[in-house]
Amino acid sequence: MQGDATQRAAARTAPSALGRVRRPRWERAYARALVGTDLVAFAVAAAAAWLLGFEAANPVWSGDGAPGDLVVIAMMAVIWIASMALTGAYEAKTVGVGSIEYKRLGAGALIALATTTLVAFAFDLQLSRAFVFTTIGLAVVLAGALRQVVRKQLHRRRAAGHFTHRVVVAGSLATVTDIVRHFRRAPFAGFSVVAVCVPGVHDELVVDGVPIPAPAGPDAVLDALIGADADTLAVADPTTFPGPALRELAWDLEGSGVDLIVAPALTEVAGPRIAVRPVAGIPLLHVEEPSLSGPARVTKAVFDRTVGVVALVLCSPILLVLALLVRFTSHGPALFRQTRVGRDGREFRMLKYRTMIVGAEEQLDELRERAARDHVLFKLPDDPRLTRIGRWLRRHSLDELPQLWNVVKGDMSVVGPRPPLPSEVAAYADDARRRLLVKPGLTGLWQVSGRADLSWDDTVRLDLYYVENWSWVLDALILARTVPAVVKGRGAY
Repeated sequence: MQGDATQRAAARTAPSALGRVRRPRWERAYARALVGTDLVAFAVAAAAAWLLGFEAANPVWSGDGAPGDLVVIAMMAVIWIASMALTGAYEAKTVGVGSIEYKRLGAGALIALATTTLVAFAFDLQLSRAFVFTTIGLAVVLAGALRQVVRKQLHRRRAAGHFTHRVVVAGSLATVTDIVRHFRRAPFAGFSVVAVCVPGVHDELVVDGVPIPAPAGPDAVLDALIGADADTLAVADPTTFPGPALRELAWDLEGSGVDLIVAPALTEVAGPRIAVRPVAGIPLLHVEEPSLSGPARVTKAVFDRTVGVVALVLCSPILLVLALLVRFTSHGPALFRQTRVGRDGREFRMLKYRTMIVGAEEQLDELRERAARDHVLFKLPDDPRLTRIGRWLRRHSLDELPQLWNVVKGDMSVVGPRPPLPSEVAAYADDARRRLLVKPGLTGLWQVSGRADLSWDDTVRLDLYYVENWSWVLDALILARTVPAVVKGRGAY
């Protein structure tokens, strides 16, 4: 028995049976693009700081202000890029999706600042603190903006089937089907399923009418990775690999370059709430409670009302002009008041510009049968009740500007789930009621992800994701996506 254990241990230390998988070329190209954008951001930030009158180096140290400045800027640029690489800001595993990329960008900026300070102290370099802080502060903002532009380009390429990871999914039938559907709903994440490994399923698995190869046998996972030329293995259900099987699978992948992903059962919980904590050699997945109360709720409320007041004052001329357009282009009042359900199920009167003819709600039952997709969220692309100016207002989401008053009153938030009707809340399942744990928002994941073009299940999924994983970074990302979403007008009808 000892000899068998020795042989197994030796086999695990041998090179992977897969060989070295060729990583996708787009990973290196995308990393180079990010390095380029970070360098551009730093160069622009340094030029701006210099134009503001800050000298990078003290002329006493350099002997000549201009050459000294160039030397310091070059040194800081090297530190800037090295710091980003150190935090993993160029890793293909984290770019393109979620907020981790931007968090690493911020961490890299802090490391760059600290490293520059330490280098200046160690070599007695007379650097201008104002120049250093201004340059790095502007650089991180510009780098974030440029990365958002590059990310949009990546999403467009992925929607066309390019710049994706070739993924093999392993697990039980139910979990594999669920993961495949999740990946298909989010093509921007870049996971293209090329094969599956499901106990009892041979030849192929059909998900939503699309067949996927499903090799069988004791080495089905490795065979699938080799046959499909995959670079990623996603384990959808760890229970299908009992005992040390999952650990041995990880050993089999060592040295192959294949990424191993293990999907937890909590599919709607994001990274900030998850921490892996080893206890007695066992990695435990610790899930923090959602940030629904306490200081986070107070600071969000203060932010909402401050933004609401400022925006209401700045937009008051536009609000007046739009009100006059609505009032004098169709019969009826300029504002439309409707009962909506807010946090904890409390009802409030939401304000909007009137976009329909007077008495439109009386025709709702007659038109509901025309809604082919959804019976909970009723929307018609060609709703005959819309006025001409109302259709234009909805297209550009201008009809929702009066909701700034609801934000000031505290009924709504700047960012949050869609404000539901009482009839919609009455049809909620138990999971959907968690949407009512936070205030509804002017904008949110639903609003920037397709709005009325989304199914009811996707609407609930996005709102629940926001409730479960709220953070300031998530709010910032949603706000950054709001303007492009409003300009495109997708699903706004």
